Amino acid sequence: MRISKKSSTFAPKFKNNMKQLLRTAFLALICISYSLPVFSWGQEGHRIISKIAYDNLTAKARKQVDKISGRQGMIYWANWPDEIKSDTIYAESIRDGWHYQDFPAGMSDSAVVATLTDYPKEGGNLFRALDSLVNVLTSSRRSPDPKCEHTLRFVVHLTADRYCPMHMAHLDDRGGNAVKMAWFSKQNNTNLHTVWDTKLIDSQGYSYTEYAEKLEIEYAYLKKTILSATEADMLLDSYHLTEQIYAYQRTWDGNTYHYIYRWHIPMERQLYVAGIRLAKLLNEIYK
Repeated sequence: MRISKKSSTFAPKFKNNMKQLLRTAFLALICISYSLPVFSWGQEGHRIISKIAYDNLTAKARKQVDKISGRQGMIYWANWPDEIKSDTIYAESIRDGWHYQDFPAGMSDSAVVATLTDYPKEGGNLFRALDSLVNVLTSSRRSPDPKCEHTLRFVVHLTADRYCPMHMAHLDDRGGNAVKMAWFSKQNNTNLHTVWDTKLIDSQGYSYTEYAEKLEIEYAYLKKTILSATEADMLLDSYHLTEQIYAYQRTWDGNTYHYIYRWHIPMERQLYVAGIRLAKLLNEIYK
């Protein structure tokens, strides 16, 4: 088949246009990847926390929670508030920063505690959103309504976020997102936020049920202390942990195994603390 002079010039033009389209799409993908919010605790982390909490609900609270979300639904739906980030439903949860409450470095203990009631105007609205959602559940506890299901999902999820160090991290580096890290010798292939959301948990190799059971056995001795602590106590513990993580970052030798060895136990404690505090909250709502 003969190709006319006109048609023969089409091929290189098409090829050039395709190259331009691919280049544009690639740049757009990079922009999107930098703008998307990072998941909190990762899917495994939220399931671990929810499983621990579910195991520690009173019979009455579990009955009410199951009535709203279905049997063990609070575990299965624990990641839903992250999964809807690409949807327009509850767009305010992203716009208003429900998933995090960042802090400047070097705050005094009294200033940190004050944020529980005097919500910061910048750096997220985790505390404000969680308080509001808890009030909704509390006001409807005598006659649980299936319409409260989304509210319960957010309370389960955001309570876990409250104990994720990098969801109460520094505002100037976007909660550790801008702190680049090399994980297992791959140069700057991740960041501090992602390490605490997923990589430390994944490094242990457990399923969420295995990990939840392990933590409930190993950290049971802390349960009474965690239950008796005030919100101010727990907030200060989390803030001090976050500051320790940043301090270590400045001296870390870049060895991933050293990082995991240093931080996997504090990470596990935070997962357990989050699960027990979530159970405490739900037990109080549905008492």
